[in-house]
Amino acid sequence: MSFATRRILSRSKQQLIRGQITLQQQHMPQVRFFAKEAARPSLKGDEMLKNIFLEVKNKFETAIGVLRKEKITIAPEDPAAVTQYTNVMKTVREKAGLLSESERIKYTIQSRTQNIPDARTYLLTLKEIRIKRGLSDDLGVEAMMMDALEKVEKELKKSLLRSDKKGMALLTAEFDKINKKLGIRKEDLPKYEEQLELKIAKAQLEELKKDALEAMDTQQKREEFKDEEMPDVKSLDIRNFL
Repeated sequence: MSFATRRILSRSKQQLIRGQITLQQQHMPQVRFFAKEAARPSLKGDEMLKNIFLEVKNKFETAIGVLRKEKITIAPEDPAAVTQYTNVMKTVREKAGLLSESERIKYTIQSRTQNIPDARTYLLTLKEIRIKRGLSDDLGVEAMMMDALEKVEKELKKSLLRSDKKGMALLTAEFDKINKKLGIRKEDLPKYEEQLELKIAKAQLEELKKDALEAMDTQQKREEFKDEEMPDVKSLDIRNFL
């Protein structure tokens, strides 16, 4: 393997590890949250932090262990490669005890909205979470939900509080109409979650490919590599550098 290829792979490796570190960082609040809920024996601050660090470290090492064994093809344009990458990341999550994107979104929603009293702020917070997660609203569901809220509040002649069981029942009925109109069914949620994971996997592969191509372009501009042929991105094997 040429030195240039090693440099390119090294950069792709860094991108992949950054993704794992992100999972690591996103997991830490959850560890603290459930540590509180489970009413574990009280520990000194340093000891508790040490235990959290060791737990996260073990999960991270488990994730890297899986990535050392599984071949990842950097080809976001290939559905088979995207599916394979999705399956690899699913294995990582299962063995390392990490949350899926859908589960992280659910956890974020629960933690961010649990103390919100009114329906309007709740819906606006959902929109904020969606935007921060980089998710699109192609069907315009948020606008439909806000219209439904406007209709209910107009009928109630007041702002809708989440504690208002009657008002929330009316809003839920309006949401059910929206779901029916869009053909969204609760039993199809696993399918939607799978589609979300595929979309995220494709975006991550696109980022890996972008980094690899940028590294190639940088190498080709250097005098010592001007006569060296750059490899096809699909041929890169990140396992060699994990």
